[in-house]
Parts: sequence; structure tokens; C-alpha cells
Amino acid sequence: MSKTASSTFQLVFISWFILFPIHSQAQNNRSKENNSIGWYTYNGTLKIDEKFGIHTEYQWRRENTITEWQQSLLRLGVNYQLNSKIQLRLGYGWIETFPYGTTSINSFGKDFTEHRLFQVATISDKISIVELSHRFMLEQRWIGKYSNENLTEEDGYLFANRLRYMFRIQIPLKGKSIIDKTPYLAAYDEIFIGFGENVNENIFDQNRLGFILGYKINENIRLEAGYLNQILQLGREVQSKNVFQYNNGIIFNTILNFDLSKNKINSL
Repeated sequence: MSKTASSTFQLVFISWFILFPIHSQAQNNRSKENNSIGWYTYNGTLKIDEKFGIHTEYQWRRENTITEWQQSLLRLGVNYQLNSKIQLRLGYGWIETFPYGTTSINSFGKDFTEHRLFQVATISDKISIVELSHRFMLEQRWIGKYSNENLTEEDGYLFANRLRYMFRIQIPLKGKSIIDKTPYLAAYDEIFIGFGENVNENIFDQNRLGFILGYKINENIRLEAGYLNQILQLGREVQSKNVFQYNNGIIFNTILNFDLSKNKINSL
């Protein structure tokens, strides 16, 4: 077994080891609900030079597949390519979360705004035809809150920290690499852990599992579609029970990448 494969196995094992007691304990005191979701996303990267790039992202997250709001998420960031395998990113996120499902995330059943700063390190590797990536994300979150149910706008913000880890694997369906006009399969799992003094019930915040069929049209455009499973724990108890949402549905990704550094080289 290669060092990369071995380290991947260890990370998955450690994550499961940490989560298993949390999962087992929650089984005895939890309320469950199911929702059908549809996430429609855009991801764009504008490479400025060999080291720096600009990241743009918007996610239109819907409940009942597409008919109702779940969440609106906008992220902007600056990329720094440390080397061929490691990319760093700093950025800001603006998120609007809406009441949906049986039990809303906000205790008053209201939509709320969240402002976010984030730092990301993504490690990429390849074993034979299999592409692997590990994404580590640290978030500082300012979550809008209401002091009473009569308010129409938030009158304060709760600060919270969150750590995320995502492992993704993808493989071409023809050839030995994902080049132009290549279909591919991908799968990923991401765990979210809250920490710090303002963490309530949801130290385990959520987990996302996705299975994707993708197609790389050319070096600038990729399209992806697939299945998404989201397990989300509310940060508060309802009737003395922890509330877990089991959200299942579809995801569509449009990924655009443009390299301005090539234009600079060609113009010299």
C-alpha cells in the first residue's frame, strides 16, 4: 500500500473512531426528520499567474428538490498554489438560511444571515488513474440571531468556529486521466465539527456524502450531476431531544476554470 493510500485509510479510520461514540450516544436521544433537497452550484477559478488565482462560488440550495428555499451561499476567495500538490485559499462567505422542513434551524422559524471567514488547504494526489484530494477548512462564523420572535431582522450575531475535512476520489471512465471530452465518476465525504465556547448540541455539525457523474468538456468547463446525502444536527434541543435532519437529493455542479497566465506568456 502506498503512503498516500495508507494515510487516507488512517484519516477515514480516525474520523469513524471519533464519530462512532457521538453517533451511538445520539441514537438514544434524537428526533429525526427527512427532507428532499436539490443543490445547484457554480464554481469558478480565475488563475492570475503561476501562484495566485481568484475563487468565486454560488450555491442555490433548495428544499423539495427545487420548489422552496433551503439556503443561498456565496463565497469569494484568493488562491495560492504552494506547490504542484498543495493549494491554499483565504476567503469570505455570505450565507442566507431559510426555514424549511418540520423543524427550522432558527428557533423562531425565521431566515437568518451568516457572515463567514474561511481558510482552506487542499492536498491533491494521483495513484495510477485515481485522483485523490483532501480538503481541510477552518471557518469563523458570525451567525445572525433574534432576541425575540417579534423582530423582523436579526439584532445580534453569535460567533462560532467550525472545522471541516473532505476526502474526494475520482476516476476517468475512459483513458488514464481526466482530459478534454472525458466522462468520470467521483465520490466524496465531508465531516463538519464545531468547536469553541459557543458550540451547543452540535459538536458534530453535519456530514455530506456525494456520488457524482462528471464530464470534462474542455480545460475550461466541467459539468457534474449526482446524489447528495446530508446529515445535519441542529444546535438546540427540541422537546429535550437532539434534532437530526436526513436530507437527500440531487446536486448539479458547473465548474469553470480560466487561466490568464497563459495569455500573459503568449503576449510576451
